Amino acid sequence: MKSVQDTLYNWLTIKVVCDARPDDTAAKDTLNLFEEMIADLHLSNLLVSKDDLMYYVSYQQGEETKKARFPQELIEVMLKQINQDPEKYENYPIEE
Repeated sequence: MKSVQDTLYNWLTIKVVCDARPDDTAAKDTLNLFEEMIADLHLSNLLVSKDDLMYYVSYQQGEETKKARFPQELIEVMLKQINQDPEKYENYPIEE
């Protein structure tokens, strides 16, 4: 069984990358994968907020509203890595 906490963590991490890099096709594909996993876990109505230290995700699972929180530095580590070495994360457009 997939962990809700792990799935939300991975989804949020790649969502932050997608938000910062809207043309990154690999990030979009990865986000779609985690959104499928979220649907498989029957999670809905995801809302993200953040403060100076944490990201907060509220979501519905069945009839119950739940919340998760993640340290900002952990969620943004992938984006920071991409920004530090952009040549390693070149975007390849989809060929039509």
